[in-house]
Amino acid sequence: MDSLQFVPILVVGFATALGLTPVSRQIAMLLGVVDKPNQRKIHTDQKPLMGGLAIFIGFALSLLLFSPEQFMTELGAVVLGAALLALVGLLDDRFSLGIGVRLIAMTAAAIFLISAGIQIHLFNNPLLDIPLTILWVVAITNALNFLDNMDGLCAGLTAICALFFMLIALSQGLVLVSCLAAALMGSAIGFLTYNFNPASTFMGDMGALVLGFTLAVLGIKLEFGSQPLDVTWMVPLLVLAVPIFDINLVVSTRIAEGRSPTEAGKDHTSHRLMSLGLNQRKTLFLLYGACAFFGTIGLLVSAAAPQIAMLVGLAAMLLLALLFVLMFYIRKRYQLRPKL
Repeated sequence: MDSLQFVPILVVGFATALGLTPVSRQIAMLLGVVDKPNQRKIHTDQKPLMGGLAIFIGFALSLLLFSPEQFMTELGAVVLGAALLALVGLLDDRFSLGIGVRLIAMTAAAIFLISAGIQIHLFNNPLLDIPLTILWVVAITNALNFLDNMDGLCAGLTAICALFFMLIALSQGLVLVSCLAAALMGSAIGFLTYNFNPASTFMGDMGALVLGFTLAVLGIKLEFGSQPLDVTWMVPLLVLAVPIFDINLVVSTRIAEGRSPTEAGKDHTSHRLMSLGLNQRKTLFLLYGACAFFGTIGLLVSAAAPQIAMLVGLAAMLLLALLFVLMFYIRKRYQLRPKL
């Protein structure tokens, strides 16, 4: 296969999402699928919520047009799962279906993957690997949905994660992963053109669920010919470090404060950074930089000698743990302090 197969996929994904985002914005306004401001939101006016339509069409179209035929079964399962989540996300954006319906849809999408042979093979035991696959898909999909709390954040971080997945895939000769990553990156960047601060449109759950689901698939499909499993398990975790960090931070904070993990609030990593006095753009670029940093570490771990890779990976994990503690300090010191 041509090593540049990913190029037309990336270009078509980008161009389609770029061209369709204004259309999706008009459709959202006509259908009343808008995000209204409240005390838990940063924006102060109504924003259309159907940018996910442009993302999904750009993603699916680029894959169906240019992907090699031998991967169509697996890609079909990915596109089918993404389509289900896009539909459920749209309905949730319009009618607020609730977390239960979203979880059922995520589980169903994970089962589509498993039926096509896309699953984790950590224990080589279906009784353990299948539930782990479902848990991974649900967790990463939700992580990206949680990240959709600031202009340009979810789409930008997705594009960065997809870039590093693509670089790792190209280094390992993983055609399916490079095609998926290129389609995801292109469609995310095309939408980001309109979603970057100050955003004129939002992706809504319709987009965030699709992005998170596809990133989960990329993490599952990474394979390494020479690196041992006790090193390579860290690679997808490092590439997805920022989304994983944020969802764990938010859930643990809400539980510690006696709130439901599904309750919305300004307790995300982005909100804590803004409480230090950073504006939206500075916060955005800081999180982009963190994502690129840990993605680079993931790339190094995937290529370095096993002993070095292990040390580098564990050092990065330790840094994440220290940042986790720092985020709790910031919340206590700057977000929850009494107002004078």
